Amino acid sequence: MGRLMLIYMLCLWAASILVVEGGDPVITFEWKVTYGNVAPLGVPVKGFLINGEFPGPNINSTTNNNVEVNVFNNLEEPLLFTWQGIQNRKNSWQDGVLGTMCPILPGTNFTYHFQVKDQIGSYMYYPVTDMHRAAGGFGGLRIHSRPLIPVPYDQPADEFTVMVGDWFNKGYTSLKKILDSGRNLGRADGLHINGKTAKGDGTDEPLFTMEAGKTYRISTSPLIFMSECALPADKEPRDYFLVASSRFTKRDLTATGIVRYLNGNGAPKPDLPKPPVGWAWSLNQFRTLRWNLTASAARPNPQGSYKYGGINITRTIRLANTAEKVDGKLRYAINGVSFVEPTTPFKLAEYYGVADKVFKYNNIPDEPPAQVTKAALEPIVVNITYKDFIEVIFENHETAIQSWNVDGYAFFAVAIETGTWSPEKRMNYNLLDAVSRHTIQVFPKSWAAVFITFDNAGMWNIRSEVWDRRYLGQQLYFSSLSPNRSLRDEYNMRDDTLVCGIVEGMPKPPPFSS
Repeated sequence: MGRLMLIYMLCLWAASILVVEGGDPVITFEWKVTYGNVAPLGVPVKGFLINGEFPGPNINSTTNNNVEVNVFNNLEEPLLFTWQGIQNRKNSWQDGVLGTMCPILPGTNFTYHFQVKDQIGSYMYYPVTDMHRAAGGFGGLRIHSRPLIPVPYDQPADEFTVMVGDWFNKGYTSLKKILDSGRNLGRADGLHINGKTAKGDGTDEPLFTMEAGKTYRISTSPLIFMSECALPADKEPRDYFLVASSRFTKRDLTATGIVRYLNGNGAPKPDLPKPPVGWAWSLNQFRTLRWNLTASAARPNPQGSYKYGGINITRTIRLANTAEKVDGKLRYAINGVSFVEPTTPFKLAEYYGVADKVFKYNNIPDEPPAQVTKAALEPIVVNITYKDFIEVIFENHETAIQSWNVDGYAFFAVAIETGTWSPEKRMNYNLLDAVSRHTIQVFPKSWAAVFITFDNAGMWNIRSEVWDRRYLGQQLYFSSLSPNRSLRDEYNMRDDTLVCGIVEGMPKPPPFSS
């Protein structure tokens, strides 16, 4: 569910780890979303299946492909999918969050249209409505490089997706009731890898099977620091454990999966090495992930490395997450405001010229208040000047790890440190080769700094990836509109766009013409 935690994943064999960042062809998919029993931890609960699968099917694409996904909602509740990590250049209309799109109603279908423009790497999709992410409906989304763009390893024999997350055996409807009553969820029941956990007794189905002497590419979900792992199958042919464990939690959680060699003989060795402990390992891991400025790959600037360290910062926004009580119920807030979902998507309200009837711009300050007396319950939309270069500081003064995702952009993660942020901390920023990414972890009593160039016009969601925190208010939107109303900067609203709320029945505004 993405609730915890930092996930530490251990491949119990030799592997080199590579960080790959990241009239065109159209690829199409048809999904039928239904209820079904799922049992990642061995306890059957009601969950979501896509075409009968849990986790859902992989989306395999190539850079600049146009992707069409026709979603049939056969549930009894509204549904939306988001494409985490996909920048949707000029196209927040298809981002799949409630601030930009109306949900797909029960018994209806809707086709997403988006382009995986100038990106390479491993991403994922999942449902964003209610607590649906805790029900399943998630899967991998791969973007491969085009044949003319070399990658720094041999062509793999096959590619496998690995998704790690925590799981509650109560089921998603019970989790929603707990949160709606103002209580926290407590500890997860366990972790899963691709919707299952291994017993290691010889009866487990493998996560994937390899042939000795070949190399495989392992694509991982964004919950894990590494994005892609080039894995040579060069060990004794037998079963091996793939291990994932939680970090910075009061109770350690561990999940295992089976990696099998073709024609191998032997169960995996039962003794698992202990995960790393302490702050130093995690901070050093972040600091050692650097952009290879000599390798070929999709980049923010296709002509070469992006000289982000020499750009003047035009605005600094500090976002502090807090836990609050509002009328006796638990809420999570950002800078003193706890987000509430709109009944009219912000993007539609903005486009139809009725934004003032749905939300107020800039209703949180750029710096967290010294003290929060009572958190306000409001939508949060921050107005950003188009093409400004913004420094965002995520501040976590709490004792639990936090994780933030920024839709629409790949930001440069220039620092993560313990303690309190101050302007003097900029002396410690990595201004040369920070990795471009869309999700960042913030350790307890720590902060993280990122740089973002707001050159992707639209309405973009910034949310906690700890899903109960997002559900109870830790998310917001950045609105960055081009003053030109030009197709060069943003696509028009499609004719098949779902409309709802106060804009339903209103005449559609004139489209951009050039």
